[in-house]
Amino acid sequence: MIDLRTLREDPDRLRASQRARGEDDSVVDTLLDLDERRRGALSRFETLRAEQKTVGKSVSRASGEEKATLLERAKDLSSQVKSAEAEAERLGAELDELLYTVPNLVEEGAPAGGEDDYVVLEEIGEKPSFDFEPKDHLALGELLGAIDMERGAKVSGSRFFFLKGAGARLQLGLLNMAMQQAIEAGFIPMITPVLVKPESMKGTGFLGAHASEVYHLPDDDLFLVGTSEVPMAAYHGDEILDGSALPHRYAGWSSCFRREAGSYGKDTRGIIRVHQFDKVEMFSYVRPEEAHAEHLRLLDWEKEMLAKVELPYRVIDTAAGDLGSSAARKFDCEAWVPSQGRYRELTSTSNCTDFQARRLGVRFRDSGGKPQHVATLNGTLATTRWIVAILENHQQADGSVVLPKALRPYVGLDVLEPVK
Repeated sequence: MIDLRTLREDPDRLRASQRARGEDDSVVDTLLDLDERRRGALSRFETLRAEQKTVGKSVSRASGEEKATLLERAKDLSSQVKSAEAEAERLGAELDELLYTVPNLVEEGAPAGGEDDYVVLEEIGEKPSFDFEPKDHLALGELLGAIDMERGAKVSGSRFFFLKGAGARLQLGLLNMAMQQAIEAGFIPMITPVLVKPESMKGTGFLGAHASEVYHLPDDDLFLVGTSEVPMAAYHGDEILDGSALPHRYAGWSSCFRREAGSYGKDTRGIIRVHQFDKVEMFSYVRPEEAHAEHLRLLDWEKEMLAKVELPYRVIDTAAGDLGSSAARKFDCEAWVPSQGRYRELTSTSNCTDFQARRLGVRFRDSGGKPQHVATLNGTLATTRWIVAILENHQQADGSVVLPKALRPYVGLDVLEPVK
């Protein structure tokens, strides 16, 4: 939720942000009009309420005809107060409903445009050169006895799979390595719930334009999370934190669920785009003035993990039109996938400024004791999709996969060998 004070003081900033996202900027005028009318109704209510109290006190001291006149006035004021209060509440609800549809203000410097208008910030590592025909990750996974898509579909339907044997060990090792890195960096490890209340999902911005991608259990009115960002963002909901103790950093391990609505026919082979996967996610609560620096720190921690698994990758600055509604800016790390001859996203880190905190009521006390909204940020540290890039970039001619040195102690193997 955007800050109304910022909207009043600098409406052109929201207009520019909306245009950069490819959204309608006329919403700014509608918001300003609603806000002005709501404040007018509140002012009228408060004026009438003050007069009502004054008249009420006068009634007790009056008598005769004067008292009768005052009682009549008190009755009239009571009706007007109720009407003004109802009007202020109606306009407030209408304003809040519209505010929930408006995405976060885009950070200055983020590229304008849509999905293809990202800016490549850097490319790291050397793409592998094979003297044999490289296999894709599914062919390798089947050869290694690591991935079973056929039985995943039999048991659960399309876009589900089993990781088994070396595949299960690889994922557990990868996520354990990510969690250990997070702990060493000062993050508090968490195993988070995967079912959350509507207010948690709505508060983090996942029930807007992308609501069709979320699994809902209507009998319980609970949602399956697509990322542990959701429960970690809601963890301190309606709390006032100790400002001197910030930042709070958490690393959440969870299974994640996505309906992948609208992706029919895309990435149907293998485990690139699936309905269920596991992930270790970083989440930070910081003072607003620290948000930009924290965003760069999260990106550095992602790059540290990618270096450990020895993958060639690039960092992109995501264009405004491709940002989620909560993100003011987002950096993606995309690893090279040899079988596709292209980069594919492995991590993303978003600066959500105070957008989620306003929706969820997460504040801190500043040095003067005044409550202020925190800034929240998130970043992927490892996820199931990493298996795709690890298998393909480290494959050998016989179908074996030599694991990166840093990962070997966590997997308990140096080489993944084909199953005979």
